[in-house]
Amino acid sequence: MERRSFTSLSAVALVLAISGCTTTTGSKTDPASKRREIDAGVDSSLNKLYASARGSNELAAKAQGILVFPNVIAAGLVVGAEYGEGALRVAGQTVGYYSTTTGSFGLQIGAQSKAVIVMFMTKTSLDKFRNSKGWTAGVDGSVALVKVGTNGNVDTSTATGEIIGFVVTNAGLMANATLEGTKVSKLDL
Repeated sequence: MERRSFTSLSAVALVLAISGCTTTTGSKTDPASKRREIDAGVDSSLNKLYASARGSNELAAKAQGILVFPNVIAAGLVVGAEYGEGALRVAGQTVGYYSTTTGSFGLQIGAQSKAVIVMFMTKTSLDKFRNSKGWTAGVDGSVALVKVGTNGNVDTSTATGEIIGFVVTNAGLMANATLEGTKVSKLDL
């Protein structure tokens, strides 16, 4: 019982630390400033993707919508959690703001930051996402993570499907990543 309590308390503390929650009362971030900050991060993340994976710009041009989380923070000590905020773009325009959360359990320690980019390649997949009250990768839509070949080009065999995704770190595209179980919720900004 004590071990389960410790694990539960650890998970709660980790999520609070990642999401930046505080117990102090102060001024809230101005929603317009928060939107500008997220949009700037989205622009930066897309530019980094286009520079590091040849062919990703062409995929983006074909996408019906692109969901970008420019700064997903992952941290863990046995219990892990991830949190980030981002925007959905349709035809190059931001149409909504979202948060992403993921939890995990297992051997892990440390923290890292990454960008998560999800491209809805069909109108049906985009509409299903936009009409959901809460969307979970692997449950509400299967996301095929795209790999980049040794030549730096997008591997077209992994760039198929209605929804495709990229995970980008400072070192470039992340190998062996998964988005399964990632929960996406609409932000009220």
